Amino acid sequence: MRRLWCLLALLLVSRMACAGAIDRLHQFLETTKTLRAGFTQIVIAKNGKRPQQSSGVMIFVRPGKFRWQIEKPYSQLLVGDGEKIWIYDPELRQVTVKKAGQALGGTPASLLAGESGGKSALEKNFVLREAGEREGLEWVEALPKTQESGFEKLLLGFAGAELKAMELFDNFGQTTSLQFSSLERNPSI
Repeated sequence: MRRLWCLLALLLVSRMACAGAIDRLHQFLETTKTLRAGFTQIVIAKNGKRPQQSSGVMIFVRPGKFRWQIEKPYSQLLVGDGEKIWIYDPELRQVTVKKAGQALGGTPASLLAGESGGKSALEKNFVLREAGEREGLEWVEALPKTQESGFEKLLLGFAGAELKAMELFDNFGQTTSLQFSSLERNPSI
């Protein structure tokens, strides 16, 4: 009997250790209600010209609420309440307001801030595939189901159960790379 329990425990541990990146993504979305992280974003144009780099802080409260504060090199604030998105440019002293459904659709923000549990929204908007290991991270490839998303594909990189990076390939040939730091899951917001 003891041998059977040891065998079952070994199988459970090996199953958890071998969980694929898609399983990690589902688990991350199902167990994350709020999220706060620093980010560094690098955008590389199709022609490979000098990359644009920015950094800031993002906060998500599921479902549908987020705050994306770009601090460097130029301040910009994006806030979503589940129904509308406000984009504030302090330099221009201008606010643009859009309906959340139109603005987010199948974008990465909808994936992170979407419905609690996330799996149904995720599968509604994306086709998922395992994308292997690179740079010490396990990657998931998410292919939008609609052209309106503005993205050809999205890659999400996990270290264990933590989301560490995202790469977005848009319909204009640009690549946006996001690296997350000081990630806090489920902080009080």
